[in-house]
Amino acid sequence: MAHKRKEMATILCQRLLAPGIYDCTLETALAKEAEPGQFIAVYPKDKSMLLPRPISICEADGRRETLRIVYRVAGAGTAEFSNWKEGEKIWILGVLGNGFPWKDVREGQTALLMGGGIGIPPILELAKRVAGPKKIVLGYRDGDCFLRNDLEKYGDVILATEDGSVGSRGNVLDAVWENGLDGDVIFACGPMPMLRAVKGFAAREGIRAYISLEERMACGVGACLGCVCRTKDVDAHSHVHSARICTDGPVFEAQEVDI
Repeated sequence: MAHKRKEMATILCQRLLAPGIYDCTLETALAKEAEPGQFIAVYPKDKSMLLPRPISICEADGRRETLRIVYRVAGAGTAEFSNWKEGEKIWILGVLGNGFPWKDVREGQTALLMGGGIGIPPILELAKRVAGPKKIVLGYRDGDCFLRNDLEKYGDVILATEDGSVGSRGNVLDAVWENGLDGDVIFACGPMPMLRAVKGFAAREGIRAYISLEERMACGVGACLGCVCRTKDVDAHSHVHSARICTDGPVFEAQEVDI
């Protein structure tokens, strides 16, 4: 994995994508090292907020040295980010975490890519890189289906909404069952209830599954142990059945974590 570093990035553009959700493109050399499922830590300019905010990578273009991030305003830090203007300079740390093992998808295999809510953005770069047939299942609260058009360029997109306004009523697994979908490997990112359901579905169906755990992080580099999850194996760092989501993850093989 590439060595992480702190770097100044330039805001190229930012727009409101859906209520409370912003779409931003950064100019940074870190784009050359980014893998699907990894994230960056973004530092607020307000010095009263000491810790950077982790934001997943939506797209990475190494040739142009651009990173696209899509984030939801959830507190003071991201509220500050929503006011970024073109040309502004910000400090970021990256690239962080272990991403999806997309190269493990063998020829002829079908990948099921599942994203729920603000867990959808990391699925875009993953969809671009996974070769062969893929089914992309997206879950939203309502009909504001952000990134849908982007993802439709890279595979068959199946939708679910909690209010039933678009696609299947319910979550991504409701869409999987309703549409009779199956595959050889699952990649998923979304809220914890969705990931628990995906883990159970994968176990019942005998499908390999990799899940990206959304978790509040503090340092983002594994020092504070503020974002841990229980695991089957003993962690070499803490010598207990736990893993640090920010460094050991955020992507894990589903059956290896207790969620």
